[in-house]
Amino acid sequence: MKGNAMLIETLNSLLSDELTAINQYVVHAEMANNWGYKKLHDSVEKRARQEMMHAEKLIGRILFLEGIPIVSNLKKIYIGADVPKQLANDHIAEETAIIAYNNGIKMAGEVSDFATREILEAILNDEDRHIDEIESMLDQLRDMSLPVFLSSKV
Repeated sequence: MKGNAMLIETLNSLLSDELTAINQYVVHAEMANNWGYKKLHDSVEKRARQEMMHAEKLIGRILFLEGIPIVSNLKKIYIGADVPKQLANDHIAEETAIIAYNNGIKMAGEVSDFATREILEAILNDEDRHIDEIESMLDQLRDMSLPVFLSSKV
């Protein structure tokens, strides 16, 4: 099925965001693991895997719409030198993703591609959960202090 060219371009931009997030989250997860924060590692690694599933869905949809998935365009990756900076960077990545998915959903509706809109809405729900998890960790960090927060992530 030939899809709308502008929508395919938007899907490729979303794919770029997902591929960038995967890289950022994998590095953050491995840094947490290296520092001995197993629970934090597991949480961030789980988020990276969910972003991989999003990328797969986007690639599948682009191919269905007879587009070409562009997997070589990564955006700037923001690696935090410490846990608070990592969480702040991850929060920004999720905020950006939520805005982009909302715009993609709107565009899919405007071109009457409701199946694509449904796929994007499902991914948006995951991104909402991601930002909620990050915000919870940021709240815990603030309420507990960094040493107590990190001791809870061993």
